[in-house]
Amino acid sequence: MSSQGFDPDIYTYPCVLKASSGSGRLSVGMQIHTAVLKFGLDSNLFIGNGLVAMYGKCKCLKEARQVLDEMPRRDVVSWNSMVSACAQNEQFNDALELCREMEASKLKANACTMASLLPAVTNTSFDNVLYVKDIFMKLATKSVISCNVMIAVYVNNTMPKEAVDLYLEMEVNGIEPDIVSVVSVLPACGDLSAVTLGRRIHEYADRKKFRPNLLLENALIDMYAKCGCLWDARAVFDQMQFRDVVSWTSMITAYGMSGQGRDAVAVFEKMQNSGLSPDSISFVSVLAACSHAGLLDEGQYYFNLMSDYGISPKLEHFACMVDLLGRAGKIDEAYGFIRQMQAEPNERVWGALLSACRVYSNMNIGLLAADQLFQLVPEQSGYYVLLSNIYAKAGRWQDVAAIRSIMQNRGIKKVPGISNVEINNHVHTFLAGDQSHPQSKGIYKGLDVLLGKMKEVGYMPETDSALHDVEEEDKECHLTVHSEKLAIVFAIINTNPGTLIRVTKNLRVCGDCHVAAKLISKIAKREIIIRDTHRFHHFHDGACSCGDYW
Repeated sequence: MSSQGFDPDIYTYPCVLKASSGSGRLSVGMQIHTAVLKFGLDSNLFIGNGLVAMYGKCKCLKEARQVLDEMPRRDVVSWNSMVSACAQNEQFNDALELCREMEASKLKANACTMASLLPAVTNTSFDNVLYVKDIFMKLATKSVISCNVMIAVYVNNTMPKEAVDLYLEMEVNGIEPDIVSVVSVLPACGDLSAVTLGRRIHEYADRKKFRPNLLLENALIDMYAKCGCLWDARAVFDQMQFRDVVSWTSMITAYGMSGQGRDAVAVFEKMQNSGLSPDSISFVSVLAACSHAGLLDEGQYYFNLMSDYGISPKLEHFACMVDLLGRAGKIDEAYGFIRQMQAEPNERVWGALLSACRVYSNMNIGLLAADQLFQLVPEQSGYYVLLSNIYAKAGRWQDVAAIRSIMQNRGIKKVPGISNVEINNHVHTFLAGDQSHPQSKGIYKGLDVLLGKMKEVGYMPETDSALHDVEEEDKECHLTVHSEKLAIVFAIINTNPGTLIRVTKNLRVCGDCHVAAKLISKIAKREIIIRDTHRFHHFHDGACSCGDYW
């Protein structure tokens, strides 16, 4: 431009810097920086912000920080550009520290700061989540953008209840959710089995004509699948104008988690026939579906099929195969499979083997699996409990006591069981022995009535499920008040007869609660769906879809 008689000014450089950073052309950006210095324009706020952004997008964090430090005046945009640069380049701690520096300089973070921070607060510490929440709460005005960011932060850090609550607050406060809000909150609805709210959001999306939209439709399939609503998930799937591998894989997973392995296999075959190639995650889904449905031959076929697509088995696939063999009672073969693995077995692989050993009371291999797990994850209480159950089934009570002693000496405690149930758009959460709920008296009264009816038809508490140094009678009392039982009774007394009950639990359902749920489904004439960390359990008329193996 100078050669043609035009000198760039303070309005020209920010635009050119934005263009060069957008194309990732560092050399052009550096030439512009040199020209800025030559013309003495480096003290200009807008040009400085452009330089910070340009270096950040070109992954030159050191240079970006140097420009920021040398700026005589900085505004929120200056800091946000640097925060964004660090977050996008996975310098997450630095991004959060920059926010604290900005606040120390008496500048207030805004919605753009939160958006810049989003990559830095995915699967982060609870303290960092609280820090971002503090930024959000201090905003003078909450916008749909800032709310969307906060919902995403909650969802990405396994805080689904907080995400749902914030979405409901948006509605109350007149902040109209956009498509990003909907896509962000639907996974939280699925995590909580809040299908009533999920359906309402689905209806809202349709009213707003957000569909067709691939991200939204995939999120709807995932939400319905996590709630055990296979018909709804399939309806969304069938109505899609375009499907990607994620769409097909979500549908396979939906059928697999509910034990409908044949349907999962059929969807997998249709995906192949559609011209799409399954990816590594698709194979995990179909292998897990075969495992839950006991389709041994099909599972082995798909494991071998992976090589046809140039996919090398990963630990997730190996774990599925061990689980598949273990569920079929082929414990020795599963152990042999692990020993022949080229990759080093991880917690999931050995955990699948230990679970199979518990079901089939295989003490010898169970001890080998447990020993590996105690080395890999010595703080994980669930595996101590599994081994204790193996000992208990064999009547080896001294070994049960020894496991309990090891846990006490190592300071290992069982993770508290939490169960969620949605009633009238509100998610209610229960802990074992919980008496904090406003309806606790009614819940425990209803539970006593149900227990009486259960015992009349032969219910005997499975005290092996309780790892406690107490008498049998006390163990029975503890089992009686497990969180899923409280959630089920709460749902029974707060819904009309015949209404389906959905409960989501953060742990594997214990043997006693599984027996109890089967009996309650028959006595109360209710279909009960419990989603634990492994799969769905559909209880109907005294039976469970898992065939008593989970």
